[in-house]
Amino acid sequence: MKTLEKFPIISICVLVAIMLLPNLEIIPVSIMEARNFITAREMHVDNNWLLTTMNGVARYQKPPLPTWLAAISSFIFGIKSVFGLRLPAVIMVMLIGTFVYKLSQVLLKNNQHSFINALITISSFYVIGIIIEAPWDIFAHGFMLVAIFHLLQLFNKKTNYWKHTLISGVFIGLSFMCKGPVSMYALLLPFLIAYGFTFKYKNFKTKAFSYVSIIILTAIIGLWWFIYVRLQDPVTFEAITKKETGNWSSYNVRPFYYYWSFFTQSGLWTIPAFISLLYPYLKNRVRNKKAYRFSFLWTILAVVLLSIIPEKKSRYLMPVLIPLSINIGFYIEYLIRRFKDLKDKKETIPVYFNFGLIGCIGIAFPVIAYVFLKDNLTGYWFWYVLASIVLVTLGVLILMHLKKKNMQQVFIYTVLFFASVLLTALPLSNVLTSSNYKPISNLNAEASAAQLKVYCFNYVSPEMIWQFGAKIPEIKNEDSTYNFPKENTFGMLANGIKPEDQEKLNTIYTIEKVATYDLNKVATDSRKYNGRLMCDYYVLTKK
Repeated sequence: MKTLEKFPIISICVLVAIMLLPNLEIIPVSIMEARNFITAREMHVDNNWLLTTMNGVARYQKPPLPTWLAAISSFIFGIKSVFGLRLPAVIMVMLIGTFVYKLSQVLLKNNQHSFINALITISSFYVIGIIIEAPWDIFAHGFMLVAIFHLLQLFNKKTNYWKHTLISGVFIGLSFMCKGPVSMYALLLPFLIAYGFTFKYKNFKTKAFSYVSIIILTAIIGLWWFIYVRLQDPVTFEAITKKETGNWSSYNVRPFYYYWSFFTQSGLWTIPAFISLLYPYLKNRVRNKKAYRFSFLWTILAVVLLSIIPEKKSRYLMPVLIPLSINIGFYIEYLIRRFKDLKDKKETIPVYFNFGLIGCIGIAFPVIAYVFLKDNLTGYWFWYVLASIVLVTLGVLILMHLKKKNMQQVFIYTVLFFASVLLTALPLSNVLTSSNYKPISNLNAEASAAQLKVYCFNYVSPEMIWQFGAKIPEIKNEDSTYNFPKENTFGMLANGIKPEDQEKLNTIYTIEKVATYDLNKVATDSRKYNGRLMCDYYVLTKK
């Protein structure tokens, strides 16, 4: 631990790299990623860097900064490289870990405690999961965290704060260019309220010009793309803006209490996260009560503000995990400092249960994995054996040091356990690929060889379009009119055809069903099977 603490930022970045990079391409591309990657591809192919498109259709729902970064990365690794397209998001995890450390240093003046906070952040479930599920979020909140760190410096300093003024304005603007005002609302606003309650804003009049400068910088950097698109394509821009704004109050609406279990999004830190939120219990046990009150308020206010918005999704909780990690750090630091002296079972039992359970899962991994995977391990024995050795070893070490009440080692081995699952066990996720799985990645080349242009009808998922490797023009428009191809013979992908459409097509074409493509890795009778991820391929010939 002390060796790592000597080089904290390098240690954070190296740990994230080892944890995420080797298996970065294993998890299938999600729908949000597919949209991002298709747009990046069309930046390359069609030069649509400002008026962004997806499958040839205007896509202004999300600002383009994350897509630009993905497209730039793909210049190096190739436009088909999922590794290259995901790499900028991994760098943002490094950035978030680094700035949680730096922010904690300013708050706590304690290197070890700051390092603990950073390790909790980069080993929190949704901080990693958001890379795949919603890549825009990691960029928006990562840039905003950099801005918050410099805002904190600006609030605290009496002189030499102009550097922090400029950097804050630039990075809030960059965050806006990733996901509009989302991070300003979910991460910055609760930070500002919590800071005001805890530390009070001092010398506000003296720094008024700095604050105005931040607003101006944010507006210039964050809004120019929106203004450009509004001027160049006003009708489409207004239609998309109206639809997106309407979604906030009408799409995926959930009750106010929907986020009550928000602390579970931290994954293996769920129990420490819950205990860290017991303010009356922990406030007299932490070293820095004021900083703890600040992280507690920042966390709770972020959840409350998110709860006010009618549209709710689990992934929207990701920004909460940043202040929550700092909050958990207070509890972990307390355990490292005092666990050997604790006698009260009300305090010790949750610790033994949480870390004992993680250790036992590690020891039981070979048996559990074999029971579930034994008939499918052919070709994966190396990963099974490697994961078993590593996780059993870490499980034993966690239990050994837990017995000795050496919480510093227990904490480090728990972080390594999380990293090892991603490094050694993740490849086993491909073992259970169902026989119905059939990728569409070769169809584009096969159709080209047969001199067939491929179209789509009604709906083909973004994941399919991404894997296909090129735009797939629509035959049926949103207003239910048809845009039939000029070719006499062509290929067509469709996820189900309505009877009235089938009748229409039958009057014009002879239809031959050629194949079914399915990106589901689970069987068709599984509850996790997603019909959206399959489509049929037809060849149509004009009568």
